[in-house]
Amino acid sequence: MAQTRRVPVFGSRPPCAYQSRLDERSLQIRMTRMERNRKSDKPEDFVCYEDSDEEEESTMSLCTMLNSSYNFVDYIRNREYGMREYRSINQNHGTRHILTHDLFKEQSIPLKTMNKVFCSQWLSSKQIVFGTKCNKLMVYNVKSHELDQIPSIKGRIDEAADQQSGIHSLKINPSRTLLATGAYNSNEIAVYRLPTLDPIVLAEGAHKDWIFDIEWLDDEFFVSGSRDTKLALWQVQDKYQEKYDSDGDLIQPITQFLNPAVIRSCKTAQKVRAITFNKNLKEMVTLSLNGYVHVWDVERFRQKFSRRLSSCQDNVCMAMKNDSSLYAVGCRSYTLLLDSRTLHTIKKIPARYSGCGIRSLSFQDNVITIGTGVGVIMFYDIRAGKYLESSINSSRAVVLKTSRGYVYPDEDFMVDQGFQQVKYTPAIYTHCYDYSGTRLFSAGGPLPANLCGNYAGLWQ
Repeated sequence: MAQTRRVPVFGSRPPCAYQSRLDERSLQIRMTRMERNRKSDKPEDFVCYEDSDEEEESTMSLCTMLNSSYNFVDYIRNREYGMREYRSINQNHGTRHILTHDLFKEQSIPLKTMNKVFCSQWLSSKQIVFGTKCNKLMVYNVKSHELDQIPSIKGRIDEAADQQSGIHSLKINPSRTLLATGAYNSNEIAVYRLPTLDPIVLAEGAHKDWIFDIEWLDDEFFVSGSRDTKLALWQVQDKYQEKYDSDGDLIQPITQFLNPAVIRSCKTAQKVRAITFNKNLKEMVTLSLNGYVHVWDVERFRQKFSRRLSSCQDNVCMAMKNDSSLYAVGCRSYTLLLDSRTLHTIKKIPARYSGCGIRSLSFQDNVITIGTGVGVIMFYDIRAGKYLESSINSSRAVVLKTSRGYVYPDEDFMVDQGFQQVKYTPAIYTHCYDYSGTRLFSAGGPLPANLCGNYAGLWQ
């Protein structure tokens, strides 16, 4: 969880340097190698290695380990005293500990008659913003449990009634000063200033169909992808006029209208569903519904190449690992892990529930959080090469089963009409962790398009 390099105050070694630690490490390495040898009959497509897998460790690494304390109390004391000793902490240890010890408990969030939550983000430690299929942009306060609706920005031409298909994406720029999301017209993008959520820009004129995803490249530029297979590059300079009344109070800022800087067609694509930006490689990767991933050069905003996925059914979500080394793509029955440099499939993770449909994905260090279409959230450990196991019961994998939420027509009516023969469970269209990784917001609604309903829950 934490590492602190100890410097001896008296003597030649710190208190944590004792020989039994080396003996324990040697035993652990031998056990790891024996376990790998037992599994060698079924070779894996993708294997992770640690530094402890090396045949021989250098004297320097052994000395570093002996002089390092992995006690969290030492880390806290070192930080409080302002000491200059090297220290580090694993930010995702809390998430893994809470999951493996079954500490997450769901708090249902009633959303009345709203229809299907498609996207969400944490605004702060107290607020979550999310967008729905019924074109509502909502802010939920986790402390007071209050819901507030943010007014949508309307275009200059009132022809949006037929283009209201919901808010499918909302993204916050790196400096957390701007929020880009779907507007009143689902073909347009509204930009709000944070933290006040004042509407400042309406981006229009690029798309003729619903916008499925938005991705910020930096604090000023963002890209939108649409069902019309178009990608648009926008530049928000965050300058708007301010008006004050006679008392000197600020009046609502005037919304500016923004035209796209560049529009490009995504070749070989049918309906652009997801976009992710790889800052390390200066590439943008898009996912289309026909089972292709497309790589773009962001500096020239040109498409470089496309690659067809090995599983191309219901490809609707994509996520990138924190170090930009892996992409995860959700399919109907699998989660695909792609190498970010070559886009080769290096791991095909079968879902624990066949045909459940992967609807949302995110990375927490080496753990992938997988939201499904059957009301279950799964967790896959990349380093271990298997689903995350419970520390309480090692034979059981960690899963979170959501509550029912709200659905209309009700279950009895649906059975009578022959809509379904199994119990209703909501699809997890979106989920997001807070900054600490100790709280998880999940939301969604019915998977069939002809059903209305919603689900939202806070796990903590």
